[in-house]
Amino acid sequence: MKSARHKVLHEVGGRSMIEHLLASVEALAPQRLVTIVGESREQLHDALGERVSFAVQEPQLGTGHAVQQAKEALADFDGDVLVLYGDVPFVSTETMRAMIARLNAADTPASVVLGFEPEDPLRYGRIISQQGQIIKMVEWKDASEEERACTLCNSGLLAARSQDLFALLDRVSNDNAQAEYYLPDIVNIAIADGHNCAVVSTSRPDEVAGINSRAELAAAEAQWQDLKRGEAMDAGVTMRAPETVFFSWDTDIAEDVVIEPNVVFGPGVKIESGAHIKAFSHLEGAHVGPDTEVGPYARLRPGAVLEKGSKIGNFVEIKKATLGEGAKASHLTYLGDATVGAGANIGAGTITCNYDGYFKHQTTIGERAFIGSNSALVAPLNIGADAIVAAGSAVTRDVAEGELRMVRAEQMVKPGWADRFHDAMKKKKKAEGK
Repeated sequence: MKSARHKVLHEVGGRSMIEHLLASVEALAPQRLVTIVGESREQLHDALGERVSFAVQEPQLGTGHAVQQAKEALADFDGDVLVLYGDVPFVSTETMRAMIARLNAADTPASVVLGFEPEDPLRYGRIISQQGQIIKMVEWKDASEEERACTLCNSGLLAARSQDLFALLDRVSNDNAQAEYYLPDIVNIAIADGHNCAVVSTSRPDEVAGINSRAELAAAEAQWQDLKRGEAMDAGVTMRAPETVFFSWDTDIAEDVVIEPNVVFGPGVKIESGAHIKAFSHLEGAHVGPDTEVGPYARLRPGAVLEKGSKIGNFVEIKKATLGEGAKASHLTYLGDATVGAGANIGAGTITCNYDGYFKHQTTIGERAFIGSNSALVAPLNIGADAIVAAGSAVTRDVAEGELRMVRAEQMVKPGWADRFHDAMKKKKKAEGK
């Protein structure tokens, strides 16, 4: 990655690789979670906390050596072990279940390997098998031409019973060009001992795609976004240019929502049925209610809540603010730390002045209140129901229900002044030869 950030903490869909993987693993309700860490391990400690146990691989001598580091953490564990990779984040819970189920089948294989058949097998290790039984695991560089012609490839993911796994790992040699201990060697050792080993295949090669570079990260993002767009449309969401819409890992969109081009959803967004999200809008941490309208060019920041039938128009930004049912802020407005009552109308250019340089303050606008254009509402402030704030007002004191508040300097009128000014300036310009 060429990054100060640990590889598995890079994000796809607004969520780190390791969190994608853990979400699928945790759906199995595992008894233990052990993470093998090497370089930059303090970053993983900070990110994952006490959710997992950590084992350190130092020095780093291959995949088999890495798994061996979990031996102490699993010393008193007698059960099934899944070996997964933090940079292979999209293995599904269903695939993991299939591996465990095969491990516990009647023929009790010593290990189960997850295989896949990519369009281009490249230099992946090959799984030579017959009717689901593994005959041989072979690295590409060691494979014969006949073996390379096999298209069933090794994903690196493996399941085994704990007592078998570590007993086999103890026998793995590093007698190879890299002087490393390879995890797949345990399969060949078990087969040589007369045990059977099985392969489970995934029909989705993207499920086992590893991410090792910025280019692969971008490709994974594109693939993930395509999947989520398809799921959204299958669930009844209209997208006029789906390739321009970007989702986050937890985006929740109901049926009969319309999403126009170039909309971006950050984490924590929920959109209810009938909402219309117009072009070039950005939403994060927002709850958009039914039959609402957002945008175009709107920004909803964390804590934004739009209740039924409310409207946020072009170049409107809201943060930690609630718009009540049917309320509108149609143009060029900022609402921060505010509550806007049902049916209220916020005129163009209105801002809530919520920050004094040290603290944030709340603005409350009552039901059916009308806030004229280009008004500055200086928090903390309460504006009552049915009140009117005249355009261009800077309001610093509470406004009572039904009250008109007008805060403007007295207008000065000088008839003919502009004509005299223009004449004087034209004469001066002519005199200077300009």
